[in-house]
Amino acid sequence: MSHRQVGYSFVELMFVLGLAVTTAGVAIPLLLASADDIRAAGAVRYLTARLHQVRMEAVVRSRDVGVHIVQGGEGYTYAVYADGNGDGIRTRDIDSGVDSRIASPERVPDRFKGVDFGVLPGLPPVESGTAAPGNDPIKLGSSNILTFTPLGSSSTGSLYVRGHRSLQYVIRVMGETGKTRVLKFNAQLRQWMP
Repeated sequence: MSHRQVGYSFVELMFVLGLAVTTAGVAIPLLLASADDIRAAGAVRYLTARLHQVRMEAVVRSRDVGVHIVQGGEGYTYAVYADGNGDGIRTRDIDSGVDSRIASPERVPDRFKGVDFGVLPGLPPVESGTAAPGNDPIKLGSSNILTFTPLGSSSTGSLYVRGHRSLQYVIRVMGETGKTRVLKFNAQLRQWMP
């Protein structure tokens, strides 16, 4: 009669445990990077959808409706306003209450942790022959208001959105049509990609 021992030796157990730890050590940073990218891409999709809603709001109301973006101590806040006197959305009209707020103020990081309007240092321009964004992520001419008209057009500009690590997106708003285009910056190639 033979006595067989069932089980694993200490060496076998340590080998399997070491393999599991090594695999996790390789996989976890990749998973975190993927989660960061998904979060940043989700923020950009959300902002783009909000801009489309604002565009439709201008058509429905038959007056200019705009997104006012303000930088504060904790990042950027944006809110939607409707033109109250027929001269477009103006900061002084917002401050005096002439242009009324029609949606609660929002912050990107409140919905998408670690994502906000921002620009990577040394970021190249989106199109050759144009100026680089510098350190200002809100490129709407001399204003910080993106206005949509009842005809569906808008002011022209770019909103730069930055996530963790080197994640960088830009939402381009085409003035004549009021439509948006999203590009992602490929840090390895140093190029903007659709």
